Amino acid sequence: MRERLTRVFKAFTYRDFRLLWAGAFTSSVGTWMQTVAQNWLILTMTGSASMVAFAAFLQDTPFLLFSLFGGVLADRRDRRRILLLSQVVQLSTAFLLAGLILTNRVEVWMILVLAVVVGFAQSFGGPAYQALVPTLVDREDLPNAVVLNSIQFNLARVIGPVLAGIAFYKLGAAACFGLNGLSFFAVIVALLLLKRGAPTGAASGSVFDNLKAGLAAVHEARSLRGLIGLAFVGSFCAFPLVTFLPVFARDVFGQDAKGYSVLLAAFGTGAVCGAIGTAGFGHVKRRGALAVTMQMTFGALMVGFGLSRHPWLSYVLLFLAGAALMIVFAMFMTLVQQNVDDALRGRVVSVYSLAFRGAMPLGNLTAAFLARLMPAPWILVGNGTLLLLVGLTVLLRNNRQGVASL
Repeated sequence: MRERLTRVFKAFTYRDFRLLWAGAFTSSVGTWMQTVAQNWLILTMTGSASMVAFAAFLQDTPFLLFSLFGGVLADRRDRRRILLLSQVVQLSTAFLLAGLILTNRVEVWMILVLAVVVGFAQSFGGPAYQALVPTLVDREDLPNAVVLNSIQFNLARVIGPVLAGIAFYKLGAAACFGLNGLSFFAVIVALLLLKRGAPTGAASGSVFDNLKAGLAAVHEARSLRGLIGLAFVGSFCAFPLVTFLPVFARDVFGQDAKGYSVLLAAFGTGAVCGAIGTAGFGHVKRRGALAVTMQMTFGALMVGFGLSRHPWLSYVLLFLAGAALMIVFAMFMTLVQQNVDDALRGRVVSVYSLAFRGAMPLGNLTAAFLARLMPAPWILVGNGTLLLLVGLTVLLRNNRQGVASL
């Protein structure tokens, strides 16, 4: 038992990884508090499920435009400084929103504009963060570090909505935004205390030459292309489930913001359990095939959730869906990180992030359009069915060079 726990939490033996993990976890809790407050605020101000999805689309859209350049910058400049600047921008927008709410001046268009600003900061901070994490541990512990990094985000997904529910009811929406602003100081302090990690990217030459080199590295690796394609489809289809949770809470189950936070917590708890299980897999063979199978499992669970009208059954389905999705994306990211040289890490990770994060706004925009034509539950049923069909196709067409053989 002790040996298994040591294997599961091996990356925590590295001081700098522990520091960054703790800082990122604190910030992620704040971010989820703001996400809950923002979604519920928009829904109550507009009464539109489509507007909730549109806001999520706007926040993720900058990734489509700037994340590749964020990857280039992560390979050319000090990744820690890029992250620091990103945190300061996000901190400022959180405090600004809190102030607007406190002074009763907030309008929907202001929330949407600041969501774009946050997305812009994340498009540069995200690749820098993902490129920095592997430099904090030895290569043999990289898979464990990737999974533990996923755990902090999904543990925050559990704690953040719970704290948001309490803060929203006791103190109001402004408290959620203000606490998120404070949470960024944890990341800033952690970054300033780091001793390990490549301080400056090694790439030289023009920005566009660097960008072409990164794209060429992905194009030449069949397995990377397959992983990126699957990540795009998975993200496009999966995240409308989370986006539509406030709609399910209000329209399907007749609940309020507290009910919404419970739905989010069920999904996040499952994700944490899935990540912990993945961290203990060790040197499991054929991670790609397992990831594809789990993506199909997630699709089936999404169909079940879309059809369910019983809250407790829906909680169970969300828990299992969170676990399945966490296993999928943790394995995808591990395979990407293990198959790239550090000199190209920022650029390759940015391409993966573009597929993964960039598919979110496209999926949410499509969901927003479809929400005008049909109920949200049927949209999830359709997305889940598509994931099942894509996974089945990949497994049937699997060959020795495909992603499923990794």
